[in-house]
Amino acid sequence: MKHVFLLLMCTCTFFAFGQSKSFKISGKTFSETDNLPLESATVYLERVEDSTLMTYTISDKNGDFILEGKTYDKKLNLLISYVGYKILKREIVLNKEEITLGKLNMAIDNNALDEVIIKSTPPIRVKKDTLEFNVKSFKTKKDASVEDLLKQLPGVEVDTDGRIKVNGKEVNQILVNGKPFFGNDPTITTKNLTKDIIEKVQITDTKSKEDAFVGKESDGENKTINLTIKKENNKGVFGRLAAGGGTDKRYEFAGMFNYFNNDKRISVLSGGNNINSPGFSFGEIRKMFGGGNNIAVYGNGNFVVDGRSFGGGQGITTSRTSGLNYADKIGEETDVSGSYFYSGSESENESSTQRENILPDRRYFTDSNSSSSNSTDSHRTNTEFEFKIDSTLYINVRPSFNFSKSKNILSSDEASRDMDQVLINESKRSSYVENTAKNFSNDFSITKRFGNKGSFLRLFFNNQNNMTETDDFLDSEANIYGTTPNNIIRKQFTDGENQSSDVSTGITYRQPIMGKELSLDFNYRYNRNKQKNIRNTFDFDDTEQDYNAFNKDLSTNFKYIDDNSIYGIELSYRKDKLFANFEADYVDRTLENQDFLRPELNIKRGFNNVQLSSRIRYRFSPKASFGIGYRMRNTVPSLSQLQSFEDVSDPLNTVVGNPNLKVGNSHNINVNFNAFDFTKGTGFYGFLRSDFRNNQVVRKSTIDDNLIRKTTYENVNGNYNLNGYITYSKKVKIDSLKTVSFNIGFGPGLNRSVNFNNDVKYASIRKSITPSVMVTFSWKDVLEFYPRYRMAFTRNTFSINNFEKQEFTSHTLDLNLATFLPKHFEWQNNISFNYNPNIADGFQKSAWFWNATLGYSFLKDKAMLTLKAYDILNQNTNASRIATENYIQDSQSTVLQQYFMLSFSWKFNSLGSKGEVRERGFHRF
Repeated sequence: MKHVFLLLMCTCTFFAFGQSKSFKISGKTFSETDNLPLESATVYLERVEDSTLMTYTISDKNGDFILEGKTYDKKLNLLISYVGYKILKREIVLNKEEITLGKLNMAIDNNALDEVIIKSTPPIRVKKDTLEFNVKSFKTKKDASVEDLLKQLPGVEVDTDGRIKVNGKEVNQILVNGKPFFGNDPTITTKNLTKDIIEKVQITDTKSKEDAFVGKESDGENKTINLTIKKENNKGVFGRLAAGGGTDKRYEFAGMFNYFNNDKRISVLSGGNNINSPGFSFGEIRKMFGGGNNIAVYGNGNFVVDGRSFGGGQGITTSRTSGLNYADKIGEETDVSGSYFYSGSESENESSTQRENILPDRRYFTDSNSSSSNSTDSHRTNTEFEFKIDSTLYINVRPSFNFSKSKNILSSDEASRDMDQVLINESKRSSYVENTAKNFSNDFSITKRFGNKGSFLRLFFNNQNNMTETDDFLDSEANIYGTTPNNIIRKQFTDGENQSSDVSTGITYRQPIMGKELSLDFNYRYNRNKQKNIRNTFDFDDTEQDYNAFNKDLSTNFKYIDDNSIYGIELSYRKDKLFANFEADYVDRTLENQDFLRPELNIKRGFNNVQLSSRIRYRFSPKASFGIGYRMRNTVPSLSQLQSFEDVSDPLNTVVGNPNLKVGNSHNINVNFNAFDFTKGTGFYGFLRSDFRNNQVVRKSTIDDNLIRKTTYENVNGNYNLNGYITYSKKVKIDSLKTVSFNIGFGPGLNRSVNFNNDVKYASIRKSITPSVMVTFSWKDVLEFYPRYRMAFTRNTFSINNFEKQEFTSHTLDLNLATFLPKHFEWQNNISFNYNPNIADGFQKSAWFWNATLGYSFLKDKAMLTLKAYDILNQNTNASRIATENYIQDSQSTVLQQYFMLSFSWKFNSLGSKGEVRERGFHRF
């Protein structure tokens, strides 16, 4: 099978490369008035006959530019655009491979009219920190989605799961005309909206709305994409309905309706399935909504070694979802939005594990089995109100409310044996738990700007209140057969109530020191977290046949308060290509616990410390940047770690806190570099991250001869983590129809952790290397092919001689193919091969996982009939192995197995004259 796909890719690539001829055009952009070079001018080539964009670039600081590519054309039009200057246009005859144009002078446009600017809009513009793309300049298939459009933009990567990166940075927010579209999932926007209604794509660093209002710098770690819709296409309705049924009683349904009327937007969705999907998820409807399944193209096996897994999702889940989203503008100053989501699910799972536990002086073995049934219903509402009183005053209010109810039924058994397979202890338990949870939160901020140099004052107040009520019925029995035999039987009912309230308020004032270039921020923040925990446990009274005997040892009643004040200053500098800042905070914190059942355990501790952070970012050009950052943070132990209360709820594991724990601190250093050349289609991105931790709190367990565990907490020093990643990509545009991209990655890692094993302190060092390679071939309206190979090497060594060195090597191959011939047909295949030689005997060491869909569109592409095959080779066994320094565990659980499903979908769209679309691309199962 894999040889067929590789042969197909090689054949298509060879055929494509032999069709067109290469060209290289260079020149210099200068101002005609003062004879100075123009940096960041947009230079692009268009076909003479239809103005199709061929390639483009940005001039450097010396005004130099180079355009390279391949084409069948004999002539091309060269255009140069720069804000405030007239468009320069020249016809280029491609009579040789390299053409040197020399110095090109641009004249200032003193009388630029709006209609002339619109007519001559360049494909790309650089406006300070914003990249703006003109959608008309990027030719895609007529039925392209926004995701299809983004794949054509320079520096933008879209993977098969719909995740987006720009110049190596993750896109965590997509806006439509400056507002979120149906929540925070970007893929709902990219897979649902069509390219034809979009006018411009704007890419900026992600900022909060408050920071954007005052022009404060972002950390540059994430990107935001804003899609501007054509005014004439911002009215109408669009959406999709779909349903499917299959073998083994599998089913799913989904629907979405959208109404746009300029600033007013109303969206409704609903769906359900029993194929382990949290939302909308099948065929092309899965692609549209951006939902997800437990089974993915990457990671669809389930062997787990040192944190890496492949296999399948655990259990079988039936889910249902519905939601409503509303957004509008009231007058000129107020924006309002709100959403309601309902989700419900029922899941069933059975699992079994065999664990080999490793102690410094011996080993023992534990076998366990469990069966669980869970049902959950939740409701969530979110609203937001934005008030722009005037150009200097902004108010934001974001209230939300969540409510959920769940029921869980669990039965389990466990047995532990020594190295001679002698039974030491065993236990069994069954429980029935009902939970009701309520949450209300509200975020309020008011921001006032002063003058035109960046000065501002911001006040904020955030609060959150949570309440959880629990009814827990438990039957359990533990038998200890070792040196001190014991039989512990529990039949209990626990009435629990947890309450928490969080209040956070603060103020920030910015004082410009040197215009907008140098500024000083003064920050103050007060936080108060108050928790109340009550657990009343009652033993069953055999005489009265009721739960009425109060058990103090298993009950709790305490109040926990975390008060802290943070005083901070932040110095920021920004000019041209350089941004730098330094921030220092002083934290004054008090932790207090009042135990009403055990007053002798009351505790009050004070923690005072300093936190520091700094970062520098330098942009060499619009194509390349470098950044380095440092952060020192402190970690305060939790109440459960500090309080010397003995938790004996598990008769085989007693947990007690340590009131002498110290504050932990970490030092983080991050370095990153990226360089993307639009003209050559090349990209380089690399980062190195380090984290050094002192006084980190870890668990410390002691296991006696009866395999009874007693656990507490200790501070340790010397933990660190170093990891990095380097990736190089190359995109070759063969012609207007065919594109080949290559991506090579390499990720080293080094981790040192200090822990305890049966009261013995030890260190473990893990080294890892993860090389990968990916090739993508796209032939417009014919096929898309995405093969990817990944190898992972991991080596663990330990300072305890009894711990054996561990070495793991895993291989993953993914083959994703979509073909669009004959017309109206779409055939997709997602194939994954996983191999791990370190699986225990009796477990499958390698597996092929193959999902496929065949779709046929009709009724002018408004309807689609889809046949989906899940796990065609029927190899999803869900067997796994986890190996750590303390244990090696093999497990198996219920898994979604092979099925076939036939589905039908219908779509509608009245947004503009070109609203009807049919998305194409890979689905994830």
